[in-house]
Amino acid sequence: MLLMPLIAVLLAGMAVDMVVSPRDRGSFFYRENRISRGRPFGLIKFRTLRAGALAEMRVAGGHARLYEGDASNLTWAGRRLLKPWYLDEVPQLLNVLRGDISLVGPRPWPPEMVRRQVAAGHDYRNRIPAGLTGPAQVTKGEAIPFEELDLRYLERYDSLSSWALAVYDLQILWRTVLVIARGEGLNY
Repeated sequence: MLLMPLIAVLLAGMAVDMVVSPRDRGSFFYRENRISRGRPFGLIKFRTLRAGALAEMRVAGGHARLYEGDASNLTWAGRRLLKPWYLDEVPQLLNVLRGDISLVGPRPWPPEMVRRQVAAGHDYRNRIPAGLTGPAQVTKGEAIPFEELDLRYLERYDSLSSWALAVYDLQILWRTVLVIARGEGLNY
């Protein structure tokens, strides 16, 4: 309920973008197949990709991150409103409410990437819930590989008491708020 005004503003911005730019027309939301606790689910996001790029992505079997790096694939709203402040991820709160993911944990990856990671000997994405945010999302600019950050989180997940893990997760959530407030998302 607290986010309803923000969601209304974002939807209005996306609607204006779709009216002004025919290349940006399409649905407001889209789903991507991801893995959490070893189970597939549909990750919900605000659509940032133009319809053509989204169709190409689906045919190629890729995922949005590969296409979002090229600003020409993004809608105006995606480039100026959603990506810089990670607002395209707000609908994932529905995934949290549904129990698909938790608020904090390793980000959910597409099935093919999880298969490659498991083949390399790291199966943690099949054992713990993925998260809306995690250590890898709040370490902007640090030269620590995401996998190392995920493994550190897994170590804490397995060893800390529930209370200590909740405190650690709250710290990550606070750092996430700071990253969002600084607009450290994708910039073009």
